[in-house]
Amino acid sequence: MVFGYARVSTAEQNLDLQLDAFLKEGIDEKNIYTDKVSSSQEERKSLSKLLEYAREGDTIVVWKLDRLARSLIHFTNFINQLNEKGVKFRSITEPFLDTTDKSSHSQFIVNLFAALAQLERDIIIERTKAGLASARARGKILGAPTGISKKNQQKAIICEQYFKEGKLSVSEICHRVGISRATYYKYLKYRGLKGKLRPYKQKD
Repeated sequence: MVFGYARVSTAEQNLDLQLDAFLKEGIDEKNIYTDKVSSSQEERKSLSKLLEYAREGDTIVVWKLDRLARSLIHFTNFINQLNEKGVKFRSITEPFLDTTDKSSHSQFIVNLFAALAQLERDIIIERTKAGLASARARGKILGAPTGISKKNQQKAIICEQYFKEGKLSVSEICHRVGISRATYYKYLKYRGLKGKLRPYKQKD
């Protein structure tokens, strides 16, 4: 079975362009799932329902990748979920993103996206290491306070890095690091950023 997934950022925006594209592709209207939510928001109820309902051999189609994924990491996580279930994926306006196609070209593109997502993770780790080295050089005490384990100190530094860059919303940072909003603010406080909060580029 083939399903379509469409999304717009606000209730005022129109889904017609995406819905018309799905109908033109022969996708039954009852198999089209839609969300009206900002790309920065982690929760997408219809997408979650679709992922639960889709079965091995099914295909999920989007009009464009940005209607689905917030980042390369998010996209590769999504593709991994589909692969585990045996579900295929295809983008109408980006034919190179098509896991229903058995060609080496299609698989190469998907693998390239996965490699770029891994590169993003590696860069964060390197920045974390550099931050720790810089802190030690300045004589800063790096011991973990009560409530934060040694294992989570690295996550706190990653949160600080994202905060200082100011390019992502709180929701996006929490999704990437794998923490709750409460933990995120706890980590910022730990890193000495309490009272320095400022608006983010995207709406939370």
